[in-house]
Amino acid sequence: MTVIACALLIGAASLRAQVADSTRDSVTARPTWDIDVASYEQHARVLHFVDVFTHRAKAPFELSLQRQTMYGEFIRQRLREGGLPEDLIYLALIESWYNPHAYSKAAAVGMWQFMAGTARGVGLRVDWWIDERRDPGRSTEGAVRLLAGLRGQFGSLFLAAAAYDGGDGRVSRGLARYSRKLSGVEGEDRFFALADTKYLRAETRDYVPKLIAAALVGKQAARYGLAVDTVAPWAFDTVRVPGGTSLAAIGSAVSADVMIISQLNPHILRGVAPPAESLWVRVPLGAAEGFTERLAELDSAARSGLSRIQSRKGETMTSVARRFGMSAKQLGWYNPKAVRLKSGALSPGQPLLVPSRGAVDAALDVPNPSIEKYPRRRARPATSSPSLPTTRSRPRPAP
Repeated sequence: MTVIACALLIGAASLRAQVADSTRDSVTARPTWDIDVASYEQHARVLHFVDVFTHRAKAPFELSLQRQTMYGEFIRQRLREGGLPEDLIYLALIESWYNPHAYSKAAAVGMWQFMAGTARGVGLRVDWWIDERRDPGRSTEGAVRLLAGLRGQFGSLFLAAAAYDGGDGRVSRGLARYSRKLSGVEGEDRFFALADTKYLRAETRDYVPKLIAAALVGKQAARYGLAVDTVAPWAFDTVRVPGGTSLAAIGSAVSADVMIISQLNPHILRGVAPPAESLWVRVPLGAAEGFTERLAELDSAARSGLSRIQSRKGETMTSVARRFGMSAKQLGWYNPKAVRLKSGALSPGQPLLVPSRGAVDAALDVPNPSIEKYPRRRARPATSSPSLPTTRSRPRPAP
């Protein structure tokens, strides 16, 4: 073998070794956190949830980390601006797997799982037409305000997280009741000391261990054998549209599928801007320039997602809906205050909004956003082992 050939073989072997070392280092390198993970990573409940997230809930956890590649930078930026640690991003993971349309049986909704009253209390709009709990941007801003206030109230990030889950009143009463037992306990240890009293609900006692476990695994996905696909970051332009403009018309004006417009605006519940009210909506990045002119070029009937009629004597929601090619339920999405007679017929002469086909197709089939607790449904017998859904309020591993 020539000297040159030997040198080439040695060089190739050296390069393979460097690549192997680099790969190994990427898996074994220790990340840093701006919440206290290191002090509690050997806690029994933290270890339990590490096991859950890397085994039984591995698939939804991987999906949530994929979603994090979309929303992560936006959320971290808002946390920084609110003076909060960036790793509180994992609180949204344990709440919803980063699913903007997540909901719970208690009627908590969205990525940050707000109840309607709490959402309004932090400045979010929740009404028949708009539910900003489903808006990743607005709900994140609301969550930052709430968490910052709770941290100021309790002087502890983990107690703030517990209050976010279980209510600040419950945490305050627990701290007062067990003040003697907690005397001398400092910092984040105060949460674990309070949790040891069993005063907090089991879900709240597990909430901080879940948060720590999610941060521990989420920042070391490769170490734990998780595969994370990346998606494009959440980016958009904003435009203002007149009341009643359909998402389908907005899509036409920017040459984008209506589903893309819906995904950018998940808080718009009925497929249209609220009637008689202009609204800022998101469009794909780069599509804002010339939007107003392109929208105006559309036929007026195509721009509007709503038309008005008057109910006639003897008509019902079903008969009106059938006349316009939709179901009574779909017609009801646009007429929540329709007046009915004792017979079930509509009171004659009242105005009704009739949606376009495009509006109906882009609308969300959701309960009244103002409901604070969904009605309990009779459980159906399971025919197979259920998988962990992505529309639950939180990952609910077995205790």
